[in-house]
Amino acid sequence: MIASLDGIVGAIAPDALVVEVGGIGYRVFVSPSVIAAAGTGTRLKLFTFHLVREDLQALYGFRSVEELGFFNLLLTVTGVGPRVAMAIVGSRPTPDLQLAIMQQDQAVLVSIPGIGRKLAERVIFELKEKVAAAGVAASAGSIGIPGEGEVVAALQALGYSLGEARAASRVALAETAVGATLEDRVKVALRSLLRA
Repeated sequence: MIASLDGIVGAIAPDALVVEVGGIGYRVFVSPSVIAAAGTGTRLKLFTFHLVREDLQALYGFRSVEELGFFNLLLTVTGVGPRVAMAIVGSRPTPDLQLAIMQQDQAVLVSIPGIGRKLAERVIFELKEKVAAAGVAASAGSIGIPGEGEVVAALQALGYSLGEARAASRVALAETAVGATLEDRVKVALRSLLRA
């Protein structure tokens, strides 16, 4: 599996880049924002998802581990393949998308080309469940109000690094009421990540 590429941009296509590493050119599907920032001959590091099927191999590239993590999470949703997941990830900053999902804001997802109302509903339903499950798993054995560990686990399930998750969870604990739910605290944490 190819986990990342660090090389020179050899060519730019409408939906992909050719990244040359050690004399080999890798075609990597990327979002329009990555293409806009790339220039032929410039150095670029991408974190990659390596799709392997019987009839196909493809690389999908992302600027950050968080984008890659969110892409992987989107692939767990029924009816979401790599192209749709890439369209979602490339449409807005990751915290903005995650916050929209936590707030059940279908309009954000429906505004993305290729995402209809039913698929937006499914994405929201299935990803909200995964975040809740991550919080429950982190708090196994504890009773009461969700604390920093639960918020950190939920954010890591969304693809954030441990450091980012801890910093955002501290903000969430400081800015929410004592009886706040895990969902409320994750929403506040995501808002803090948007501000960062």
